[in-house]
Amino acid sequence: MNIRDVMTGVCFVGLWNVNALRGFVLAPLLVHLVVGTCFLVIGFVSLFRIRTIMKHDGTRTDKLERFMVRIGVFSVLYTVPASVVVACLFYEQLYHDSWTLAWQWEKCHVQNQPWVTYDINCPPGIDPAHPPQMPPLIFFLIKYLSTLIVGVAAGFWVCTGKTLVVWKKCFCKCFGKNQESHV
Repeated sequence: MNIRDVMTGVCFVGLWNVNALRGFVLAPLLVHLVVGTCFLVIGFVSLFRIRTIMKHDGTRTDKLERFMVRIGVFSVLYTVPASVVVACLFYEQLYHDSWTLAWQWEKCHVQNQPWVTYDINCPPGIDPAHPPQMPPLIFFLIKYLSTLIVGVAAGFWVCTGKTLVVWKKCFCKCFGKNQESHV
């Protein structure tokens, strides 16, 4: 049986089983988000203490402040979308059964292919005058966009000038190209 997301075609744990969604997707994401945020706050407190000591001693703090700004921007770009993903998954697990019922009810009333081929049964006890609510499309768009933004934020953190120089050196060594000429 092919279990994929109806909208994107992506297959993941907890897609059709709410308990699996809670235990294997939502709970680990929530735990990691909370623990990571705690470590982030502790790290910022330590960096501010170090900065205060350095300023008190008269040491320049330009590089430290740039690093702190970079960490702050990255943490916002990572934490906010990750929180949105957790909130979307929580919202999804609350309404999963009613959305599945609404999808089944909608598809059982379609009389053209391919739904007739699959013989989707109409759920019993639903008043045709008051069909179940379908999930809003904007919900899924926000969920998938937030999921992608987390990866983009991580990419911005990794793709710095220093990282690109290291990768260039690595490729030059791997593929046998000399990056410096010995005269």
